[in-house]
Amino acid sequence: MMDHERLTSKERSILRILLESGSLFEDELVEKSPFGREQTIRSVMVLSEIGFVRVEENRWELYSLTEEGKLYVEKGLPERQVLEYILGKRKAQIKEIKEVFPPEIVSIALGWLKKKGWARIDKGWLEPVEKPDPGEDEIILSRLGDKTLPPDELGIERGRALDVLKVLRSRGLVDVTVQKQRIFSVTDEGRRWVDLNRDLIERDVKEITRITPELLRTGGWKDGYIVPYDVTLKAKEIYPAKIHPYQRILDTIRRIFIEMGFTEIKGEIVQSSFWNFDVLFQPQDHPAREMQDTFYLDLEDELPEALVDKVRAVHEHGGDTGSKGWGGRWREDIARQKLLRTHTTAITIRYLAEHPNPPVKVFCIDRVYRRETMDATHTPEFEQLEGIVMDEGVSFANLLGCLSTFYHLMGFEDVRFRPGYFPYTEPSVEAEVYVDGMGWIELGGAGIFREEVTRPLGIRAPVLAWGLGVSRLGMIILGLDDLRKLYHSDIDWLKKVKLSETLKY
Repeated sequence: MMDHERLTSKERSILRILLESGSLFEDELVEKSPFGREQTIRSVMVLSEIGFVRVEENRWELYSLTEEGKLYVEKGLPERQVLEYILGKRKAQIKEIKEVFPPEIVSIALGWLKKKGWARIDKGWLEPVEKPDPGEDEIILSRLGDKTLPPDELGIERGRALDVLKVLRSRGLVDVTVQKQRIFSVTDEGRRWVDLNRDLIERDVKEITRITPELLRTGGWKDGYIVPYDVTLKAKEIYPAKIHPYQRILDTIRRIFIEMGFTEIKGEIVQSSFWNFDVLFQPQDHPAREMQDTFYLDLEDELPEALVDKVRAVHEHGGDTGSKGWGGRWREDIARQKLLRTHTTAITIRYLAEHPNPPVKVFCIDRVYRRETMDATHTPEFEQLEGIVMDEGVSFANLLGCLSTFYHLMGFEDVRFRPGYFPYTEPSVEAEVYVDGMGWIELGGAGIFREEVTRPLGIRAPVLAWGLGVSRLGMIILGLDDLRKLYHSDIDWLKKVKLSETLKY
């Protein structure tokens, strides 16, 4: 037997309403209840779970005409339209009918005239058999008109009506909607509980949801019902303000490098081709410098006089590096062109030019811009992580160790490096991480700056350098299949994404 402490005053009130009314539809119960729909339904479902209330579902179908069905109510079914025409002529050639009626009417009418036995076709002639009374399908169409009705109200016996409605639905002339309504009634077990606890049903027992000093002092808690806590109930979902998940990833990357002893640097979005390409020993006819890949501005920049001749020499014949350079003539007008930076290497190389003496250990994480066609894996602007280490005695092994440490701290257990090629580093590698379900994913390039890059700047110590794709890293961590989602303000996704997914370190 259920104890009365399992019922709140609202649940007892709902039980009393159902006892007085017998069975009630959901809308009727809500109307009689003083608690509003949400609380009423919650209470009655609790009563159902403990066996005090029976819940039954009443289901019924309502039919209405489609737009095509309404058109045929006005003009008649295609077979009726053609029949009326040939009745006036006794018979007609099908060729003639095709000239009088639209093709879609003719194709429908011929099949149904034959199927209903209203006409026969003989050697290209269509001849009526009789002039029939309105069929059951026509009666139903007429009854429906602009109304929505159940099958019992369509003017013919229910079983026949359902058969005809099935045909009309197959012809696309009728739509059906299913309506449901729950019915609530008190069970025998609920009635037995009421008989044993009628005083609780008939009088108002005060509910106590919080024990206060006043209740303890006066003893008022003895006369009330202390509502027990149910720790198994699902709590209301709360969506507090939080930092964008992608921003949290950027902050995590920033924190990792700072804790590894790096200093963050910043730079201008607009750079000259000189700093973005030429200082990095990228030939002036390189495909990456073409208009379709780079956002050029209709502006020019001043070039640093102390570096121009040195960079020119490296490009044209290798200067004093022992390299042959790229050959041809290096043009200052091309180097002066301003553009939106295509990589953050323009920031780190400029910092090196201003700080040519070791040690240097800096990184830059910022937005870069390229003329990309926007799709699931490309956007015209995205984040890139750039870093350099310059010091006496640093080696290629130090570079791989630094990057491995970073990726491990970001939560990737398996990291590997494959040989790569970049114009301004030698040796060069591509960093890859292993992702379950995706395999090995390439996330960026790294290497040691070539002497063609460092010597014009007066740098003699080795420089370890890397440029890593942050946006792709964000997609992997957040489990996204579309790069654009990182930048869209999708409130539903922002609400539901777990903070733990962005806290790998």
